[in-house]
Amino acid sequence: MSDEDRLTPALRDRAFRWVADDVDSDTREELQSVLAAAMVGEPGAVADLADRMTGTLEFGTAGLRGPVRAGPNGMNVAVVVRTTAGVAAWLNQHGATSRIVVVGRDARHGSERFAHAAAEVLFAAGFDARLLPRPLPTPVLAFAVGHLNASAGIQITASHNPPADNGYKLYDDSGAQIVPPADGEIEAAIAEAPGAVQISRTLGVPVLGDEIVDAYLERVGSVPRGTARSLRVAATALHGVGAGVLVKALARAGFTDVHLVTEQSEPDPDFPTVSFPNPEEPGATDLLLALASRVDADVAIALDPDADRCALGIRERDGSWRMLRGDETGVLLGDYVLTTTDQPDPLVATTIVSSSMLGEVAAARGARYAETLTGFKWLMRAGEGLVYVYEEALGLCVNPDFVRDKDGIAAAVLACDFVASLKEAGRSPLDVLDELSVRFGVHVTDQLSLRVTDLSVRAELMSALRAAPPARLADSDVSTEDLLPRTDALRITGDGVRVVIRPSGTEPKLKTYLQVRQPPSEALAESRSAARDRLEALRSDVEALLANKRQ
Repeated sequence: MSDEDRLTPALRDRAFRWVADDVDSDTREELQSVLAAAMVGEPGAVADLADRMTGTLEFGTAGLRGPVRAGPNGMNVAVVVRTTAGVAAWLNQHGATSRIVVVGRDARHGSERFAHAAAEVLFAAGFDARLLPRPLPTPVLAFAVGHLNASAGIQITASHNPPADNGYKLYDDSGAQIVPPADGEIEAAIAEAPGAVQISRTLGVPVLGDEIVDAYLERVGSVPRGTARSLRVAATALHGVGAGVLVKALARAGFTDVHLVTEQSEPDPDFPTVSFPNPEEPGATDLLLALASRVDADVAIALDPDADRCALGIRERDGSWRMLRGDETGVLLGDYVLTTTDQPDPLVATTIVSSSMLGEVAAARGARYAETLTGFKWLMRAGEGLVYVYEEALGLCVNPDFVRDKDGIAAAVLACDFVASLKEAGRSPLDVLDELSVRFGVHVTDQLSLRVTDLSVRAELMSALRAAPPARLADSDVSTEDLLPRTDALRITGDGVRVVIRPSGTEPKLKTYLQVRQPPSEALAESRSAARDRLEALRSDVEALLANKRQ
């Protein structure tokens, strides 16, 4: 028997203790089965047990996210119970003035059990816990925190992660996701929590009615700025929870000609028609674009499974359909907001990895502009007078006055308003993209993602890049800025090029964000061709750089 197949007494005892403290019969039996297989030396069983038992899911500013499975290093009822005990202790420590905490969920595996377990722990701890009535989009939960003057909100969701995952997202009393040092304080409180079996839970948590959804829809219905409503919409929820709320939100705003991808409209935690339930992934929107072509739609909309992200598809001039990149949508809607807002001295914001074009648009529109670290937890704290924020990964907030997080439903409503206004004027989003590119220069962006099974690989690559950063990329001299200690990232810039490299905060990936900018020019076709060629050169150089550092 090899060392990796040998069960140590310490690992065995940790597993026995966790089984004894587990509060869920299914996961107790699951871990007992893995432990039994390890004890008789079944191949791979010890490694499986060690992976489940070594450490716990880390509570970061995105909360928890991981595979649904037994053990401390997975999403299960015992982990949710201990996590919520830590959250309750943290809320009490910080003197939460409101005792209301709202708990919502998506429709992933385990979400209903996890949401009820979290609410029951809070209820037993003396909080006025309230459950959302059914699986609902994450922005409904974010809205409910402010609408009910809650001290916190918890959403059970893994957003667009693979089907095997689930997660736990925490909002503070501002209605935004938590930021440091709250994550560290909560993680310390979780570590001090006893075994799940010792944590009190009280049944009978109040379940909110549809009035909370109606209040959200009422506000979203006021998002449009124009009056044009002649629009045919094709949409998909990617097997998530957004279809029903999206259709109702569009109807409230006056858009009733909506066609859904039938195969993807009902929640299904196995996501059977997509290999990865993320609108950014190749193939994920194939059914949507086929539907858009078939029904002769004016715009296509893809929500991610918890409906906090929104992707737009448009018809090209040759009649074919394509999805807009996150930066294209971000700048189009940002410009639309700035040209229609009545907010004095408005502020728009995006992140250090998104296209820099929004800053140029804001300056031309007389608005303030901010760049933050990645994540909506930072974007929503960009400053006073915030009217719009976006990040390149399809996150958009067009309604920061009542949802302090990305909101795919509201973004879809505003996008329909934007496209309908253009249609009435005989124009299309392509025309606006052309005008912006001529005026502010062609900005093209792309992303490289290196998925790893061993998270230490990411740290080793970042260390190697810090020790020996590149001197030239895409035929330009470049300089490297280390963003530590603000965040674990490197920003590499040169003449018309920018690269940002960082470990993902929610997925086992090292992410690299690329941008090329060509100066403003009336010769748009030539500028775009040159930008695409240079972006390809930049991509090749960065791929070679990462491969070299990984050796």
